[in-house]
Amino acid sequence: MEPQAQRQSHSPDLHLGSGHNHPESVGRFGAGMWGVIGAELKVHAPYTLMGTFSGMAVMVIVVVSGAPPALSQGLFWSLHPLHVLLSALVTTAMFAGHGSHRLWATVLVGYVGSIGIATLSDCLIPYAGELLLNLPNRGVHLGFIEKWWLVNPLALLGIVLGYWAPYTRLPHAGHVLLSTWASLFHMTMAIGQGMTAAGYAIATVFLFLAVWLPCCTSDIVFPLLFTRVERHL
Repeated sequence: MEPQAQRQSHSPDLHLGSGHNHPESVGRFGAGMWGVIGAELKVHAPYTLMGTFSGMAVMVIVVVSGAPPALSQGLFWSLHPLHVLLSALVTTAMFAGHGSHRLWATVLVGYVGSIGIATLSDCLIPYAGELLLNLPNRGVHLGFIEKWWLVNPLALLGIVLGYWAPYTRLPHAGHVLLSTWASLFHMTMAIGQGMTAAGYAIATVFLFLAVWLPCCTSDIVFPLLFTRVERHL
């Protein structure tokens, strides 16, 4: 493990989407966790909204063009593992950049924060939308089980990269984008013949939520919360 002073010199931003340092936010986290969560969700909402609109434009193209489900399937299984990689990198970097931690804690935070929350974002929330829309080919696809040989090693690679290079700004932007597109193609796999206007509206809401809440939780709230928990173990 690197000396604590050296690791703190690489401490990543808390407000990853704003492009500025906010050291006072770490203190506020201890005083008012929910205030920090609300502030981070507010900062990330516009970026997530733009990604959602771009994703819905692609959904319209997929539906109108009659693209085969195999295309969406291939894109999902390409983007979801990459999402896990970047999620593990960013989560680990945020955790490692705020003090010196035990190895088991770093691995645990990086793995759970990437596999658990990326699965929620890319698979479970889109599947809830598919159920509500009663899409004909709906299904839940758990990457860390279905393609364990691909997804789990990428999560571990992200943990290693996040520990040794704890810089999060660019990976976080990529994380949000990959999350948007992975969630999108999970849903387009389930679409049969056409979508109604109401269907597009519901899909838009679920796509936004699939990225907005889990990504902020994974990148920011989860690692900083566990930093406080570890101090009492």
